[in-house]
Amino acid sequence: MHEQGHTAPDFTLPRDGGGELTLSALQPAKVVLYFYPRDDTPGCTTEALEFTALASEFAAAGTQVVGISKDTVAKHDKFITKHNLGVALVSDADSDVCERYGVWVEKNMYGKVSMGIERATFLVGSDGRIAQIWRKVKAQGHAQDVLKAAQGL
Repeated sequence: MHEQGHTAPDFTLPRDGGGELTLSALQPAKVVLYFYPRDDTPGCTTEALEFTALASEFAAAGTQVVGISKDTVAKHDKFITKHNLGVALVSDADSDVCERYGVWVEKNMYGKVSMGIERATFLVGSDGRIAQIWRKVKAQGHAQDVLKAAQGL
């Protein structure tokens, strides 16, 4: 389930820089999972830069930030280098994790319907349960809202 109060679906995905990231292995840290459509697009870049700017404050709140998209690890590495990002990025190439969190959705852009990632964020508490969910996120200012929630957990 991907609802507030339920245990967050565990996963292991390839991450930037090589290797893998497993959600349950990050415990007892709190974890911000932010799902975003595509590397190096305007909204996604804004969101990644805002999470990066607050990285030390998230760390002080015992919280790890992880971005998830369908982009390859190679694209993630380029995105991180280009914008000097300070967040972990994982590749959900087959959209399995996106589906399990309910963010792989039908999108309608200029009358063309396609499947894509809904910009959404899940705050996972140190107990592995979903503490808060933000759906249909507007990138600007979002990281600050998530930080406040993480600090309050």
